Amino acid sequence: LLRERGVGKGDRVATVSRNRPAMVDLYFATGKLGAVLAPLSHRLAPPELGAMLDGVEPAALVVEEPFGADLRAALTGDEYTAGVPPLVGLPADGASTGDDDPTPFADPVDGEAWQPYPDALPDDDSPVETVDVALDDPHLFLHTGGSTGLPKEVVQTHGGIAWNAFNTVLSWGLRPDDVTPMVFPMFHTGGWNVLTIPFFHLGGTVIISRDFDPGEVLDLVDSRDCSVLVAVPAVLRFMVEDDDWGATDLSSIRFAKSGGGPCRDSIIEAWADRGVDLSQGYGLTECGPNNFAMPDDFDREKTASIGMPGLYVDARVVDDEGIELPAGEVGELELASPHAGDGYWNNPEETAEAFGTEAGEAWVSTGDLARVDGEGYYYIEGRKKNMFVSGGENVYPPEVENVLAGHPKVEEVVVVPVDDETWGQVGKAVVQGDDSLTLEELQEYAEERLAGFKTPRHLAFVDEMPTSGPSKIDRGAIEEGYGD
Repeated sequence: LLRERGVGKGDRVATVSRNRPAMVDLYFATGKLGAVLAPLSHRLAPPELGAMLDGVEPAALVVEEPFGADLRAALTGDEYTAGVPPLVGLPADGASTGDDDPTPFADPVDGEAWQPYPDALPDDDSPVETVDVALDDPHLFLHTGGSTGLPKEVVQTHGGIAWNAFNTVLSWGLRPDDVTPMVFPMFHTGGWNVLTIPFFHLGGTVIISRDFDPGEVLDLVDSRDCSVLVAVPAVLRFMVEDDDWGATDLSSIRFAKSGGGPCRDSIIEAWADRGVDLSQGYGLTECGPNNFAMPDDFDREKTASIGMPGLYVDARVVDDEGIELPAGEVGELELASPHAGDGYWNNPEETAEAFGTEAGEAWVSTGDLARVDGEGYYYIEGRKKNMFVSGGENVYPPEVENVLAGHPKVEEVVVVPVDDETWGQVGKAVVQGDDSLTLEELQEYAEERLAGFKTPRHLAFVDEMPTSGPSKIDRGAIEEGYGD
């Protein structure tokens, strides 16, 4: 299918879809062609998708039907300047857009017609002739957030992906008979590199669902004897709060891990009360993401820790000058491993900042603050910059502020993170302007311009923004006064 559409070595194939087997087909297909799979988040607003597609420059675009309208808006918006690539539409498997609404695949986009995926697949099912690829050739673009908020594409190579899988199998003790439910989206490194590709290497079983539903995951754990579970804290909390939590047999789970942000003690204890070892992990799209592991029979007093570095991972905590700090002191966490990414696509400045540019330099700067105790356990203490994580997704206040500042009742705005029992953290908009503005008005304004997880959940007002210098807003003072 991809070859018939002119996809060759080094070309990008972009997708916007929920989890489904076709995504796995595309992963292996791009690998055999030497092409790159670039899954994009279906949670992004059309302007964000347009800007991302413009940077990726896909040779083909595969879109699931519920997101066809958003993609049409993205491809015809000001943010997208390239030509429209060949379009393939994934059916929603029975989902309808409504009797009165035409399917988003009915009309071409700038003359390029959509082709339904099942109809577009060639009848020829003979083995595909593959191309030669090297370990340092790219295979995945997986996006993360950037300092300005627009996601950056991390280039992940065949070798880096394989090293993460190898490292995960060894450090976590995975087995060929392991079974896991998929609870990460496949536009996220969690959807591919946390368990899916490591399980492919072993021949394990990954159960794919379109969307996350806590009751369904609990049923799968019980009915399919799932043995490994890795999820963000919000997912683990939803499962605990589900009506079927108490009745579900969890005895098949060998271990569970939390990642994507700090997990509340109450959730760890709830899983422990059901006999499940739940530990915290740490990773990022730029490196891994499976960088740490908890030793067998670890001390329960270490549950706040992310564990010790994996077998093929080096970690260190450094000061602002890059000097390694002694145990107990807080500094920036840096990682080195053959499973690190190969930089950001078409972004040399931020690549140099995160991955280094000097010959022989191997350390990836995470931007996170950490410490290591005398026994070698690492602890995450916060974030070096003002980015925060909401439900496992990175939120960058400057991007949100730039959008909210366009509201006619807003003169100036600063977004600070506040704790949230469900999502870990959410945004609070501190506004200088017309105090008749309601939170609902602000959210309605933002919802067509930002992904939902970036939209503030709280609102506060100030007469005048505090400053720490000429025209420089004092973010620390605002966070101290309003970050609760």
